[in-house]
Amino acid sequence: MTGFILKTKDRQIIRFRYYKAEAPISVKAFDQVLPFTISFYHARVSGLEFWVADAFACDIIQENASVFTVPGEIVLGTLKPARVKTSGALGIYYGEGKGLDAANIFGKVFEEDLPLLKALGEKI
Repeated sequence: MTGFILKTKDRQIIRFRYYKAEAPISVKAFDQVLPFTISFYHARVSGLEFWVADAFACDIIQENASVFTVPGEIVLGTLKPARVKTSGALGIYYGEGKGLDAANIFGKVFEEDLPLLKALGEKI
């Protein structure tokens, strides 16, 4: 449980490491739903990001939550508090980002894989 990989349709592999110290509950919740297949959408309103609004219900607390991300970070929207606009969402930022609401930042792409992530984001 040190991280996960993202496999693209054209079989590229992009590696991510977990923020185990900063977001242990989010890491555990995400790790428990692996593996899964999902189609992402592109979003430029909240930054250079691809995301899915209804990834899975994540009934955990907010931790390491912010609207601000750095390139390569991955976020998970919690169900609580009820006012959270990102509830159930999963987002991966390939550039600077500012989300619609706070989401749990629980991992980041390996630096050497960031160019692959950026290329994927531009392709979507």
